[in-house]
Amino acid sequence: MTDDLLADRDSWLTSTCSIASALDVVGNRTTLLLLREASLGTRRFDAFARRAGVSEPVAAARLKQLVADGLLERHPYREPGQRTRDEYHLTRKGAELLPVLTALRQWGDAWAADEAGPSIRLEHHDCGAAVHARLRCDAGHDVAAGEIAVRPGPGLRRSDPDAPTAP
Repeated sequence: MTDDLLADRDSWLTSTCSIASALDVVGNRTTLLLLREASLGTRRFDAFARRAGVSEPVAAARLKQLVADGLLERHPYREPGQRTRDEYHLTRKGAELLPVLTALRQWGDAWAADEAGPSIRLEHHDCGAAVHARLRCDAGHDVAAGEIAVRPGPGLRRSDPDAPTAP
């Protein structure tokens, strides 16, 4: 079934593609850098702009969009003698991007890092072992790229509505 489904990819409509939908939310450099910073504990606006290397107007627009998309939430804080400001915290939805950010960092470490090597390493707080993103099936097996079967999902739509969408 996998080969038949993949051979017939031209009949798939891409309007329900999960990758395309995810990229609509997080698919630009600034957004990913802001999410990197949030995952590393950055909370304050000026730190986001500085650490992501973007202007304040760009940081403001992207943070506002991340809040609107439900990846960050605002929490008010007030320094003594100052006006109330907002901190930004990852929501559960935003925190669930950590494996994606980890996989992107891991790929960058291997293929795009400076010759000196990666700037940071991720380690498990409890035991000190390195943290990696991995493909793993629900039965607990590590899965290599050549071991993945593609099956139709419930959202698969075809240009020919009479074509079967289930095995």
